[in-house]
Amino acid sequence: MPPATGPRSHRRPSPAHGAFFALGVVLPVATAVAIWLVGDHHTPEYTTSLFGEEGEAAVTLKARLGTALLGLAVLQLLLALWMYGRIPGLTAASRPVRITHRVLGWGAFVLSVPIAYHCVRTYGVETTDTRVHLHSIAGCALYGAFVAKVLVVRSRRLPGWLLPAAGGALFVAIGLLWYSAALWALNDYSVPGL
Repeated sequence: MPPATGPRSHRRPSPAHGAFFALGVVLPVATAVAIWLVGDHHTPEYTTSLFGEEGEAAVTLKARLGTALLGLAVLQLLLALWMYGRIPGLTAASRPVRITHRVLGWGAFVLSVPIAYHCVRTYGVETTDTRVHLHSIAGCALYGAFVAKVLVVRSRRLPGWLLPAAGGALFVAIGLLWYSAALWALNDYSVPGL
């Protein structure tokens, strides 16, 4: 009988598998730590503009962009659940849904970049209170989770549970960023629980 090759196989991982797994952990963590260090050692430039907006207008614009990013993240989550047959009553999704998931994912990434750039350049990493500390950690985690998801989705050698874990971490990071900044700005500079 040939050896099992499916996702539930009990084969011993090869050394290359272990090295790729280590890279899949080290590179995302290194990305998050690098962003933290850059933000922590950066001198804030409070007059940095975002698409021509400065000060409170830039904060409001970032809150709106962040809300759009959260909307894309929710769509991504629903499409992922559909793709893997996790929505009751629906079968696994077809190729166009997978392509839409990929395109929206890259769109979300592109949307996040100007928001993150403005945050890091204007404020850097701050730990002055719980809200901004949470926001700084979630911002760094977002890009670490993004790197992890890209690595995992490109590999057939990693365990199957890593893809939903990386996608879940990405979704949670976006949710925490929205909660700690966009909701705060759109809710008259107040968030429940913080």
